[in-house]
This record gives sequence, structure tokens and C-alpha cells, in this order.
Amino acid sequence: MSEHVYKLIEVVGVSEDSIQQAVRNALSQAGKTVRNMEWFEVRNIRGAIHDKDQPIFQVTVGIGFKVEA
Repeated sequence: MSEHVYKLIEVVGVSEDSIQQAVRNALSQAGKTVRNMEWFEVRNIRGAIHDKDQPIFQVTVGIGFKVEA
């Protein structure tokens, strides 16, 4: 039986296009420095309104990754 230990971090992804793209941006950027990412959860969705009512999506994403032995 294998036993694993995971660490959980929280990042905020931002996109002018969509909530889904904000999540993808968060995962993509985190993946540049975090190894062994295995799962994520969307914790919070919010946004800002900029020029001409254009929304900026901000998504808080919890990312779990396996701690190396």
C-alpha cells in the first residue's frame, strides 16, 4: 500500500475571457514552479469591472501536490 503526503497551496488566476481561463492560467503559472500537482479546487470566484463594463475574472484555486520523499 502506498502512502502519500500532500501540500496545499492557494493561488489566484486572472482572465479577461472567462472563469475557466482564469483557472487554467492559475494552474499553468503554478506548474512552472510546483512539481507533482495532482488536483485542484475552485474556492472563490470574484471579479472587477474595468473599462466599458468589461469584467476581469479572478478565481482562487487551491492546488494539491504530492510531497516528495
